[in-house]
Amino acid sequence: MKILQTVYLGNTLQDWLIAACIFMVALAVLVVLKRIILSRLSRLATATENKLDDMLVDLFKQTKILILIVFSAYVASYAVTLKPNIEALWQKAVLLILIFQGGLWASVAVSFGLSHIMQKRMDQDTSSATTIAFLGFMARLVLWVIVLLLVLDNLGFNITGLVAGLGIGGIAVALAVQNILGDLLASLSIVLDKPFVIGDFVVIDSFMGTIEHIGLKSTRIRSLSGEQLVISNNDLLKSRISNYKKMRERRVAFNFGVIYQTPRVKLKLINKIVSDIIREQANARFDRVHFKEYGDSSLNYEVVYYVETPDYNVYMDIQQAINLEMFRRFQEESIEFAYPTQTIFIQQTAN
Repeated sequence: MKILQTVYLGNTLQDWLIAACIFMVALAVLVVLKRIILSRLSRLATATENKLDDMLVDLFKQTKILILIVFSAYVASYAVTLKPNIEALWQKAVLLILIFQGGLWASVAVSFGLSHIMQKRMDQDTSSATTIAFLGFMARLVLWVIVLLLVLDNLGFNITGLVAGLGIGGIAVALAVQNILGDLLASLSIVLDKPFVIGDFVVIDSFMGTIEHIGLKSTRIRSLSGEQLVISNNDLLKSRISNYKKMRERRVAFNFGVIYQTPRVKLKLINKIVSDIIREQANARFDRVHFKEYGDSSLNYEVVYYVETPDYNVYMDIQQAINLEMFRRFQEESIEFAYPTQTIFIQQTAN
């Protein structure tokens, strides 16, 4: 037909119709293909524990219809001949849309990874969710700043000065909020390195208590006397921290003394009495008992044993049981505990 040979924008109407058909077919194939792949991946993600297929599902969900339209139009454009200036503009538009779509995919990957990390951390330390969420926000912010710079660069803007300005501005902001940044980085270190988590009993310099909350800037500790201690994360990591929750077992050493009038046979019997008492206790492992030294007013013994649990209440229950049983057995064996005494000898001289 003659009308099909009519030329529009350097191409015949027939060429434009062919390009339109290619565009519609390609778009339909891509939409159907996306739905099929998404459906199968969703079923696979439900049936498996692998997290990779879950991320692929999220990526396909974030594949916008715009990118499918642009890809279909790009394929169809090969059926026609475009003017150099229009083709250059078209190529730049396609590239910009690809950059935007790439930013969406990267954002999904970052969010998915951080969500996976947060889920694992929440089982151990609920306070880390705040820090990880903030890190996710910062990561996405940096990502979209990079996407914006790429877009501006492809639009012909000179981004060298902008990047330099961002760098100088970043340094100025960092200097202005260096204390806050120090606490933030310390919070990140606590979350990743995990020297302690919520519920741990810690001793920090002269302070002791249970970790209640780990925030972006400070950590809150509930002391034994009831008040809440608030310590900045930066100062916290500069201190020496004793974490008793991570203690696998507790070493206990205690001393007692008996009077000097105790017979030698009884002195030997004391070792057996004490060792037998400790071995009878649940969650206790006997180490040693020794006649250690001659004191000012007593014969001193040293006892060492291990409590096979870090629980302080269990330790005190065991120590109490040992003390009560020692008191009973020593009474049965007529062994007397020593207490501070002084004996004064008076010598009379002849006149």
